[in-house]
Amino acid sequence: MGLQLADYFVLIIYFLGITAIGIWSARKIKSSSDFFMPRKFGKVMMIMFSFGTGTHSDQAVSVASKSFTNGLSGIWYQWLWLPVTPFYWLIAPVFRRFRAITTANVFEARFSPSVAMLFAVVGILNLMVNIGVMLKGSSEVISASTSGLVSANWAIFLMTIIFVIYGVAGGLSAAIVTDFIQGMLTIIFSFLLLPLVLNAIGGMKGLHSGITDPHMLSLVAPAEIGIFYISVIAFNALVGIVTQPHTMGNCAAGKTEMEGRIGFMGGTLIKRLCTIPWCLTGVAAVIYFAGREIEPDKVFGTVAGEFLPKIMPGMLGIFIAAVLASVMSSCDAFMISSSALFTEDVYKRLNPNETQKHYILVGRITSVVIVAGGVLFAYWLPGVVAGLEIFWKITPMMGIAFWLGLFWRRTTVPGAWAATLTAFAVWWLTTQSFFIAFMAEVPGSEFLRFVMHKDTGSVIYLPWQMIFYLVGGTLSGIFVSLFTKPVAREKLDNFYALIRTPIAPGEQISIPCTLPADAVVPKKRVIFPNSNLEFMIPSLTSVIGFLAGWGCVAAIIYAVFLITKI
Repeated sequence: MGLQLADYFVLIIYFLGITAIGIWSARKIKSSSDFFMPRKFGKVMMIMFSFGTGTHSDQAVSVASKSFTNGLSGIWYQWLWLPVTPFYWLIAPVFRRFRAITTANVFEARFSPSVAMLFAVVGILNLMVNIGVMLKGSSEVISASTSGLVSANWAIFLMTIIFVIYGVAGGLSAAIVTDFIQGMLTIIFSFLLLPLVLNAIGGMKGLHSGITDPHMLSLVAPAEIGIFYISVIAFNALVGIVTQPHTMGNCAAGKTEMEGRIGFMGGTLIKRLCTIPWCLTGVAAVIYFAGREIEPDKVFGTVAGEFLPKIMPGMLGIFIAAVLASVMSSCDAFMISSSALFTEDVYKRLNPNETQKHYILVGRITSVVIVAGGVLFAYWLPGVVAGLEIFWKITPMMGIAFWLGLFWRRTTVPGAWAATLTAFAVWWLTTQSFFIAFMAEVPGSEFLRFVMHKDTGSVIYLPWQMIFYLVGGTLSGIFVSLFTKPVAREKLDNFYALIRTPIAPGEQISIPCTLPADAVVPKKRVIFPNSNLEFMIPSLTSVIGFLAGWGCVAAIIYAVFLITKI
């Protein structure tokens, strides 16, 4: 138990290598665009960037933790994005065609600078929470796997120092290059523990014989994570994915639209596969730790600490390096995305005449400040699952305005503000005791399960909470838009022309959300041509890729179903 000399050697080599990549990438940065949004990467790098950004060890902690307490249905704490994955094929080219550096540029192009600044504030809050959750989860793994030799607080501090050094130096280019390496390590740590813990309990036969509750081996657990739960949280994820600030990098840092499509959907599908061993490890741990007291958040790390040192010296070091890789590959991208929001959409707007060197310096300083906020949130957070649920609720707050603005020309600037602020207000309302008590007395409350009773008290059932703020925000945005001044026709025409116009080979972008002078805008092809609705008729490539994505989703779910029958 604990770290050996070989483990320290592995970790030192890893730290030096990752930091060197950041310093090397820094030499190629000449402008703020190079730092925040390089558009030069191919399909393989984009796949690993999407995988590395979207996959981190706090997810393994939350899935293993929830699977340890709820069974196989705990997999939906990450698979909630699974039904959303095929839509990435459709989202990626749209984001590339926006020709933006940040998603705030998109809100300015569609609405106004005020909505762009609103998104910058919400986006930075989103990423600070996300960074905090990741640091918290990864610190629990490291602390548990080293039997407390490295405390959770020290783990948070060390991880932060490393990814800040190479991320601040090299920007998004360093994040993408390191994500290729760190993505490979993440795959290793995802699949490393399952065979060991399964062997200790007698394989799948031991798993089935050791668990008496049939709901523990069901992908759907009606008591909490049922079809209703999965459907609502997946829809909430779809609403929010477009306004996660790092999504712009996942879709638009490639050379062409196809790099973004393959990278965004392909990298995410690899992540869905990695979720399977996290879940099975948590379920197997129910038998392995039978009769022992263990915190659910420490299950994944404790399994690593008890098995890996017995294999060979250095194995625990490789595992911890993989854990560090998984969180730092996401934190670096989130840090750069959030600093881009502040620098490009707040600071540059207030100080438009500074040099590129000055803006890069501001971006680096902002990166450190935002990470500090994430670290404070990590120290405050009571548990990984609680932090994950907070993150789920923040992501769609600006997503409502995004989707309304994308599909309905009549959405106005006040409508976008109203949708966002109302959604936040309804979220707050659903946490108040008087509202919870009121919903508990609504006729049919027991059948509809508006309220859940937990050890910590009564709460609004998570899917209903999401329905309340999504519906409230949407209705508010529509109502206010109908009674306020429309966005100028010319501005709207320019915005929708961006979406219709494919990226030309070698196209250079000097001003965000602006078409090149020689661009030929294709004719408008929408499903409802004589209305304010902007539902584009999809291309054959979009339809084929979308259906292929659903085929992959079905195959992954069916594979887990078969595994549970072994």
